[in-house]
Amino acid sequence: MKNPLLEISERRKSGIHSGIPSYCTANELVIEAVLEQGRRFDSPILIEGTANQINQFGGYTGMKPQDFADYVHTIADKVNFDRDRIILGGDHMGPLVWSDLPEDEAMSRARELVRLCVLAGFRKIHIDTSMKLADDPLNERLSDEVIAERAAILLEECERAYQELKDSIRPVYVIGSEVPIPGGSQDEEEGLQVTSPKDFETTLMTYKKKFEEHGISDRWQDVIAVVVQPGVEFGDKDIHVYDRNAASQLTSTLKKYPGFVFEGHSTDYQPPEALREMAADGVAILKGGPALTFALREGLFALSMIERELVPENERADFIETLENVMMSNPKNWLKHYHGSEQEKFIARKYSYSDRCRYYFSLPEIKSSISKLFANIDSVQIPAGMLRQYMPRQYKRVRDGKLDMKASALVKDCVVSVCEDYNYAVREEIFCW
Repeated sequence: MKNPLLEISERRKSGIHSGIPSYCTANELVIEAVLEQGRRFDSPILIEGTANQINQFGGYTGMKPQDFADYVHTIADKVNFDRDRIILGGDHMGPLVWSDLPEDEAMSRARELVRLCVLAGFRKIHIDTSMKLADDPLNERLSDEVIAERAAILLEECERAYQELKDSIRPVYVIGSEVPIPGGSQDEEEGLQVTSPKDFETTLMTYKKKFEEHGISDRWQDVIAVVVQPGVEFGDKDIHVYDRNAASQLTSTLKKYPGFVFEGHSTDYQPPEALREMAADGVAILKGGPALTFALREGLFALSMIERELVPENERADFIETLENVMMSNPKNWLKHYHGSEQEKFIARKYSYSDRCRYYFSLPEIKSSISKLFANIDSVQIPAGMLRQYMPRQYKRVRDGKLDMKASALVKDCVVSVCEDYNYAVREEIFCW
């Protein structure tokens, strides 16, 4: 059976506008929302986990690759979404988490990681070997040859794992040596340079050569995309919006390689029109993650404001205050990312595009607060005017009979609004939401 991601290039060769969003998240409510909106269409849904989220040691989610697969499939069953329509992906799979180790040890762990991903049913693997390891020269750029050599080693491991499976869809691969860091930029002053056509073509030639050297040339057909920098990024306060003119030389060069598309990372917060231009220009795999949990937080904050209006003080969940207290008591996930005065960091913990608060949503205190908030909201009648005040988009959908006046539904609809931007971007026909 053919991997459905191969159809993207086939459709594009026929002149059909085509692409797919990549939802990179491990948040249960977000995944529910993504799958629920996905029921509107017949196409598959791509859900990815990063190497720091899921790995053989559990990552920050506590999940190994098989755990993540089971987790996503359990959510699918809960919302009546067909498991067979889910494509599981591994993002930044390589030695990312172990870059402080020497090459032998870091690559050994990376090989085990990609092996477990394939065995768990991941059918899209972004192989990322772009980071320096402990014994790489400090003052020299990591060469394309080294990056491609390590990638070929990991792809060999993926193929060995695939051979252990029976009657399974073969995984496809995403490569690239110019890979944005996971989760957005940490330095808003750094220059943002679109990948040059020369660098893109050098990447392709170098990887293809390494595949030949490793005797895996026949697997070159399974490489569907190259990660490039098309000129999009976000930081703590700013968003770099796609400029198709600035990216035109790069995207024009892609036309010489009709079997490939680009994968765009950090496409969060882009206007829907920019996302659609990216897809039209060949950035056909649009990866997002923080924008999804940012939207989730927006919804939770809005419900918290409604709770203050309608629920007695001693009965409130006080989600906003709970989140702040938890982040302050355990600052490791935001301390190196948010800078400035105490007031500036206070604001960033809530409203930064980097959305570091997403790392806390799986903690028991936060999950308990969300459950209490939902119960409180569902126990009261929200006046229509109040819903319009705090959740104007959801108000319209409730008014029109398209959305239930239920706490979880209101919050998940905030996430769906992000998904619909991506639906607009990648689909041939434009659907009204």
